Amino acid sequence: MKYLYILGASGSIGTQTLDIVRNNPNEFKVVGMTVGRNLEKAKSIIEEFKPEIVSFRTNDIPELSYKPIIVFGDEGLDEVAKYSKYDNEILVNSLVGISGLKPTVEAIKVKKIIALANKETLVVAGDLIKDLIKKYNTKLVPIDSEHSAILECLTGEKKEQVKKLIITASGGSFRDKKREELKNVTVNDALKHPNWSMGSKITIDSATMMNKGFEIIEAHHLFDMPYDKIMPILHKESIVHSMVEFNDGSIKAELGYTDMHRPIAYALRYPDHMNCESKYLDLFGLNLHFEELSEERYPTLKYTKMVCEKGGIYYAVLNASNEAAVKLFLDQKIKFLDIEKIIYEEISKDEYKNIAYNLDNILNISKEIINKLLKKYGD
Repeated sequence: MKYLYILGASGSIGTQTLDIVRNNPNEFKVVGMTVGRNLEKAKSIIEEFKPEIVSFRTNDIPELSYKPIIVFGDEGLDEVAKYSKYDNEILVNSLVGISGLKPTVEAIKVKKIIALANKETLVVAGDLIKDLIKKYNTKLVPIDSEHSAILECLTGEKKEQVKKLIITASGGSFRDKKREELKNVTVNDALKHPNWSMGSKITIDSATMMNKGFEIIEAHHLFDMPYDKIMPILHKESIVHSMVEFNDGSIKAELGYTDMHRPIAYALRYPDHMNCESKYLDLFGLNLHFEELSEERYPTLKYTKMVCEKGGIYYAVLNASNEAAVKLFLDQKIKFLDIEKIIYEEISKDEYKNIAYNLDNILNISKEIINKLLKKYGD
């Protein structure tokens, strides 16, 4: 039996994780979960899976038929993450934003396996997280479809024989538009992803290509690969989820339909595969295309390179400025192209360069930047 703690249980990744638990009751048991503002949905899944500990965002909670441990807010996230009573415990972190970092740290300290869908954890604190994983002798397995694909392709291979990691990108909601056509696009336009059904924040990140910048940073930490050996490419069909090129010129790829059940299931049972009732790929009639990703069309890729060269606390600056800018856009306080401008202005500042790279500073500077930008542009 594997004992699961799901951060963001009522979100997209969380509900798909619960699908897998529901279909494999003899293998997985949910011990803890955190839920969002949809209290009707929260009550439904809490009553079904009856976790021992539940965290709500606020103290406005539904009436339940039993009495789990109830906690709240950011402290509640940490409490669920460090709650530990069993062997073989897995934390599924599907939170969005910097709020996912500290719970990851708390879970590592009690030696839980981390099944990670929260991009920000490795983006802002990759080196610190790797050190903690080693110190507490546990492991981290990615849920992201791109990194899950690379993990599969690298299984059984030698790192020194890898020439390049190739991360595919769908191109997002505006992939067929030129930059001049983006000036007045709406939030509703941006949320219409052509291939994937995702949360609003990551859908906007896909449209700006910031998510691909984040995935480059994640891949660097996950697979100990230098940045110059990680290449994003445009693949509109989203059938090939990523590839690995080897020194002999051969390329291994992982293919499948756009269904997150597969990478979630792979992370939960890694290194084994399991039947997760995902749709099987029909090879006949496949027509796959690959194109170069332009940094002029997608400046966030260029900004990612800037930050990777600076390193340290600038990873947190990149993430915080993006997190704030995306919220401002979703709240209709700024225009779509303003997201890029806000990010560039913040990562170009020299005032951050002498701030030490540690967990406290990462959390503090992230909160400071987010609050500053929300106040500046949100009034």
